[in-house]
Amino acid sequence: MPGTLSVVATPIGNLDDVSARAIETLRACDRIAAEDTRRTRGLLTHFGIAGKPLDSLHAHSSAEDIARIVAYLEEGSHVALVTDAGTPLVSDPGSDVVRAAIAAGVRVVPIPGASAVLAALSASGLATDAGFRFLGFLPRDGVARAQAISRACETPEPVVLFEAANRTTATLRDLAAATPKRAACVARELTKMHEEIVRGPLDELGALEREWKGEVALVLGAHDPQAREAAIDDDAIDARIDEELARGLHAKTIAERLAACSGRGKRDVYERVIARKRGA
Repeated sequence: MPGTLSVVATPIGNLDDVSARAIETLRACDRIAAEDTRRTRGLLTHFGIAGKPLDSLHAHSSAEDIARIVAYLEEGSHVALVTDAGTPLVSDPGSDVVRAAIAAGVRVVPIPGASAVLAALSASGLATDAGFRFLGFLPRDGVARAQAISRACETPEPVVLFEAANRTTATLRDLAAATPKRAACVARELTKMHEEIVRGPLDELGALEREWKGEVALVLGAHDPQAREAAIDDDAIDARIDEELARGLHAKTIAERLAACSGRGKRDVYERVIARKRGA
């Protein structure tokens, strides 16, 4: 008989947030597939769990690594899947091994627990009965980033996303360019000693002259996507074009970014960029 793959949520900061079921599962399993074996070993030591074989399973694991874990499952082993913090597969690795286990007829069992997504949303004051959209980490640059910003701006429900601390200000300003008065919340270091939750409209948060540190989750409140055109008139578009041209960005890149944040057609914005560039 094939074994069991338990998808185990671990604390996102405060170790007291671990569930009794998670500890029981980690004690009972035959081996553990971990994003970072060193961090997981520290977690196990804290809870007095010893002698568990640890297999590395991270975002860059090979097909052979995944096949090896599935082989353990097919042989009848009970494998626990954990990441560095929170629930596996939520902007964390593990999806490939879960799909492979399902394809192999292995039972997959969720062991729920801590989630930075839900923690940020619950404390933001921006949750609604209409649900929310989770976008994970935004791409760093290029077309993919512009498209992700566009998805956030086009979503009327609250949006939760993750961001690296050193890019948080830039992301707040990109979002504020499209929806300056949209209510938002920056939640950092949730459940940890330096937990901080800062609330306000996007333009005010983006204007803060400060350094963000630690793990960051952003929550955007519900809004009317159709209000973007009224907020970003021709003068505002032209000002953004001039600013981006002065930074040396290519016309195509500027058009993609401004079309995404304004809701206007990319071709129309591109023609406007070219006209501003020629008139400069």
